[in-house]
Amino acid sequence: MPVRSKDNFLVFGSPRIEQAEIDEVVASMKSGWLGTGPKVAQFEKDFSAYLDNGYAAACNSCTAALHLSLVALGLKPGDEVITTPMTFCASINAIIHAGCTPVLADIDPVTQNIDPESVRAKITGRTKAILPVHFAGRACDMDALMAIANEHDLKVVEDCAHAIETTYKGKHAGTFGNFGCFSFYVTKNVCTGEGGMVMARTQKDIQHVKILGLHGMSADAWKRFSDEGYKHYQVVSAGFKYNMMDIQAAIGIHQLARVEKYFVRRCEIWDRYQEAFKDLPIGLPAPEEPNTRHARHLYTIMIDEAKTGIARDDFLVRITKESIGVGVHYLSIPEQPYYRERFGWTLEDTPHAVTLGRQTVSLPLSAKLTDADVADVIKAVKICLDK
Repeated sequence: MPVRSKDNFLVFGSPRIEQAEIDEVVASMKSGWLGTGPKVAQFEKDFSAYLDNGYAAACNSCTAALHLSLVALGLKPGDEVITTPMTFCASINAIIHAGCTPVLADIDPVTQNIDPESVRAKITGRTKAILPVHFAGRACDMDALMAIANEHDLKVVEDCAHAIETTYKGKHAGTFGNFGCFSFYVTKNVCTGEGGMVMARTQKDIQHVKILGLHGMSADAWKRFSDEGYKHYQVVSAGFKYNMMDIQAAIGIHQLARVEKYFVRRCEIWDRYQEAFKDLPIGLPAPEEPNTRHARHLYTIMIDEAKTGIARDDFLVRITKESIGVGVHYLSIPEQPYYRERFGWTLEDTPHAVTLGRQTVSLPLSAKLTDADVADVIKAVKICLDK
């Protein structure tokens, strides 16, 4: 008998949605503001206040946020952007769509974040920016990365898709570089179904992002159609259709209001996992670095066949049969055929990322999980290893 029945499959990353979000969405639909409107403006204001820094522009995904940020930097075709191989393909695709060339630095095998010394070794005369990813919610070494950026006059775009609650030496992730990009995808710590946010240091930069994100128009839809009277717009650049809808922001406003409450719950689950798995022959997340806060977005274990007697992919099959949903974050970028063929990357280029990408398994860590759900996950992991 599996730990859970098929009808009771534990969905990986299922969000915790409460009545307040439902009521706010219904209110949006009744108001007539379905597109970009007052709730998007409120969500931007609230998010900026939560980070206690900078200016915010909501958009329809973190991928869009990354693309807009890179375009707003004014990067040119052929410019190189150094990033990590331990990330979702969106980080790489945004660089490509901005007309730039992605360059991979390897990761630190303990933190799984981009290694500053590897970044330094990858810098050429064409390097114009660094795109660090705060993997799983752990802060990158921003002191070292910003020192490298300042030394070589490089721009920095932080990928904070996992890092809404993350802090580094008292400052939120996403407030160090020129831009910080956040995700509100359905599995994220604050979710709007689909959605993202750009954070910028200056109002000028965020206005540039907002114009680029809505067709290159000089005024957004809410301002054009508000009760203050119709306002003509001017197209000032060839922009994109990346704006967030009020229906999405209606969810995000209430999700954000509970972000710290949900963080506490995920910490409780994290601690239960650490205690339950401490004597098993698997790799566990490293402790937090001093004076940082880990957002507890992903809880990843490492399945090294030489230690466990089971291959990672066999483990994935087994635990799914126990009706426990899991994820893989991530197969390293050089494992993906498109990038290998286009850029000539080999597995030997980033050996730490390749090794860990073949071992990693992400376990459920949603604030929606009950104590019984967590117990089922723990039981399933132990059963799969015992088999």
